[in-house]
Amino acid sequence: MRRIVASDFDGTLTTKDTLLEFIRYACGTGAFIKGFLRYAHLLVLMKLGLYPNWKAKQKVFAHFFKGMTLESFDALCQRFAKDNQDLLRPEGIKTINQALGDGAEVLIVSASIDNWVRPFFNTEETLCVVGTQIEIKDGLLTGRFLTKNCYGQEKVNRILALYPNRSEYHLTAYGDSRGDKELLAFADESHYKPFRES
Repeated sequence: MRRIVASDFDGTLTTKDTLLEFIRYACGTGAFIKGFLRYAHLLVLMKLGLYPNWKAKQKVFAHFFKGMTLESFDALCQRFAKDNQDLLRPEGIKTINQALGDGAEVLIVSASIDNWVRPFFNTEETLCVVGTQIEIKDGLLTGRFLTKNCYGQEKVNRILALYPNRSEYHLTAYGDSRGDKELLAFADESHYKPFRES
């Protein structure tokens, strides 16, 4: 039977949320704090379940990156991954590499923008990053998302889009938060917060 391993990225394979770290890296701490203060009310409402997760995230993303060229954004993503390898949890990466070595198909399923998640990994054919994708027009970031935020049920939807015949594969999933609840429930074998230091 086909073996598929699907892992969340932020908090599961990393020690911090990479959206926040990426904004701080790209814009500096001062701009980071100023921007988040501007949207603090929306972030509070989001945490209370009164404002959609994706909409708050998109507004924050647009504030910092709308109008940037895709070429500049991708170069920034590459530098961010190169300079922040210490964000990765060694046991998590070891587990992913072991799965690849054993012949499993590995998916990194993340609510983060796939442009900065992908450079953290060797882009082998057997590893696929499935994240939130951004809209580009005339080579510029519009600040909007091209896809649904890859969070909650959307993670399952993305897997089913790639592998629709559920009975034909064994799925192992790794996650650490509310956004992974549906993914973990969907899997044959699930691991919650598996790579935290004891």
